[in-house]
Amino acid sequence: MSTPLTCTTGRHPDGAVVLTATGEIDMSNAAAFAAALNGAGDESAGATFVVDLTRVEYIDSAGLAALFPHVDRLRLISNPLLSPVLTIAGLDDITTAAPES
Repeated sequence: MSTPLTCTTGRHPDGAVVLTATGEIDMSNAAAFAAALNGAGDESAGATFVVDLTRVEYIDSAGLAALFPHVDRLRLISNPLLSPVLTIAGLDDITTAAPES
């Protein structure tokens, strides 16, 4: 069964590309999440881009794995529920991972 996930791309007022994910990210939709990350990376033209996970309720190892190829260029924003998961996965050691403000 597929888990609902939506990904939208926009821009911050400073011009940074922002990929906003909503729902759950797991093995059923990790490929779609990876494709959205690739698209945001392409749209940012080599600059850092933001991945907003504040509306993500769950992320499994497949979803986390989709983030790793982009760690040198992304900044993560997460909700308090996901922050420990990102820490355990080591993402906060290799990229910017901040709770929502």
